[in-house]
Amino acid sequence: MALVPFPGQASSQPSPDDELGPHDPRGERALGPPEPPDDEDDLPDGRMTFLEHLDELRKRLTQTVLGLLVGFVIAIAFVGRIFEFVFARLAADVPGHKLIFTEPSEAFLLHIKIAVLCGLLIASPYIMWQVWLFIAPGLYANEKKLAIPFVVFSSSLFILGAAFSHEIVFPFAWRFFADFSSDILEFTPRVEPAFALYVKLLLAMGVVFQLPMLIFVLAKLGVVTARFLIRNVKYSVLIIFVVAAIITPDGNPVTQTMVAAPMFGLYIISIGVAWLFGRADKKE
Repeated sequence: MALVPFPGQASSQPSPDDELGPHDPRGERALGPPEPPDDEDDLPDGRMTFLEHLDELRKRLTQTVLGLLVGFVIAIAFVGRIFEFVFARLAADVPGHKLIFTEPSEAFLLHIKIAVLCGLLIASPYIMWQVWLFIAPGLYANEKKLAIPFVVFSSSLFILGAAFSHEIVFPFAWRFFADFSSDILEFTPRVEPAFALYVKLLLAMGVVFQLPMLIFVLAKLGVVTARFLIRNVKYSVLIIFVVAAIITPDGNPVTQTMVAAPMFGLYIISIGVAWLFGRADKKE
């Protein structure tokens, strides 16, 4: 037997209309329960929060260190031959073709540093792959197809820049300093500062040679065009010499010119890269 509420008393049993859900703005009943409000978790595919970016950066840095460690282990097995190869270049312009060391552990640590440097070159493709994995979530699907070209060309350019420094830039700078020796000044450099100059120039040229790869990526993304690069050549020359002055460790104008000259050549190559590989709708 159903209970009849007194006048003015609300019924405790829901009406059929209440089960349909709240009214919508058009005066009709909305079927089903109301939709929950939008929140920050409802993000488009591929978008990452700030904390997710930090976590991704931590993962990539960890993988980079592991890759460098593997490269170091490989290099340490051949460190004797690598040591002879590097120091044949360091001692080529030194009287007597010998360098000196004054600390007991200096020569030992030098072998370790050479193994680390060679391990970096060995692991460079894997390191570049980790760089790509970090920036890939922010790219469109068609842009992610650039993964293999990015890894191959960036690692190859880094090794090419290191070879250019070993064969041309460092010998030129080293010979410049050695020419100041005289009857009262004998050039007998310590091995530590000599190797430090070698490493700084090698890493600097490895980074400088990434310019065509950087322009390739920016052109594919539509950020720069060949006409833009041509129109700003005069500014690029100024920037190139400023960068050369920053990355040249000895502050020598001759060494700075030796670094700036290939940078400008790479800039010219980058113009061709932007023209060939830029977006079709952006080509000038």
